[in-house]
Amino acid sequence: MAEGEESIVQLPESPISEARPVDYYVSLARSTHPRIQAARARVAAASQRVPQAESLEDPLLTNSFYPISDQALQTAAGRAGNTLSVSQKYPWPEKRWTKGEIASRETQIAASMLEKTELEIEESVKLAYYELWFVQRAISINEKNREIAVELITLAKARNQAGGSQQDVLRAELQVDNIDDQLIQLRQRKGLAQADLAALIQQPAAEGIVAVDQLDSSSTYDEVDALFAAAAECSPKLRELRWAVSRDREKQKLACLNTRPDFVLGAGWQSITETDAVSPVANGRDNVNFMVGVTLPVWRDRIDASIREASAAVSASSREYDAARDDTYREIRRLTEQVYAASEQLRLYNERILPRARTALQLASADYRGRLVDFGEVTDDFSDVLMIELQVARAEATLAGAMAQLHRTVGCEVSLPAQL
Repeated sequence: MAEGEESIVQLPESPISEARPVDYYVSLARSTHPRIQAARARVAAASQRVPQAESLEDPLLTNSFYPISDQALQTAAGRAGNTLSVSQKYPWPEKRWTKGEIASRETQIAASMLEKTELEIEESVKLAYYELWFVQRAISINEKNREIAVELITLAKARNQAGGSQQDVLRAELQVDNIDDQLIQLRQRKGLAQADLAALIQQPAAEGIVAVDQLDSSSTYDEVDALFAAAAECSPKLRELRWAVSRDREKQKLACLNTRPDFVLGAGWQSITETDAVSPVANGRDNVNFMVGVTLPVWRDRIDASIREASAAVSASSREYDAARDDTYREIRRLTEQVYAASEQLRLYNERILPRARTALQLASADYRGRLVDFGEVTDDFSDVLMIELQVARAEATLAGAMAQLHRTVGCEVSLPAQL
């Protein structure tokens, strides 16, 4: 594709109707999202400023003529008809180079902003996808547990026929009703999550968007110090501000160069005619001249003020970079703690809490059949299992979301720690 040529993005011809991994939606968003397309156009526009900044100004062509013969300029060679001249301004050489460097850094700033926008959209897509995944998983967990709740109704009815309490049947039926209520809310949340993801990938239909059954949790992150080093190198936000500091320093250099003069070179031609000439020795020979000029940077108040302004801009952009770096490191610490906490929480749920809760439910069901416990203990254990399974799903989604935020903050992938 030629530079500056507008790209035509092909949207999917048919709605998405099968489970896709998150990278599929990230790729779609990167190619279709209008914010990314706008940022790419800004990079293309900024790249065209370098040749403009490094080029000379247009030359000046002038023509002076004398339409009234008896009021024209008279020389010894005859009467002047017209004077044609061309001049070109040549700035101090370093000024052009410095302007080119300023424009080049503006291009790098635009490129960093493009990368930052891509990471932000990628993060939004991942968070929307993980929310969709959690809702799908929660619906699946509730549907599975609804089947168990229906079995509890059967168990309570059998106990009731053997002399048990009708209240046990009502409690079991209430468990099913509560699950049905949860399913209604979860299906509504699923539609909202699908709509959010469809908007990010510019997909007109949201119903067919489905997340995969299992999240890929193989990507983990290194120690905090390694993340700090990676962010200093990869973060587009920090890179943008570093280029801004470099640009402002070039502007400061340009302000100092304004103390150097600029040059003007030119050439002229004057036509001479013997017609109506007053000189007795007129010969009609034309005149040719050359011109050399130089600007005089004498207004020191203006120049000094521009230098002070540029120096203040360098100081401001440097402090902005320091503040952004500190904010980035603080966010890395916060997200790293979230990743570690979610990982430990998942390990605790999967290895200890959830197996014990399921065992407790099985034992309570068996004891209820043997008339050793009442039905309230069974429903309590059933509610605990359902709640813990949902917490496991939420912890997995939280871990994936925190990792997506960490990737956006750092700006690149890094290696994994052995203990995570």
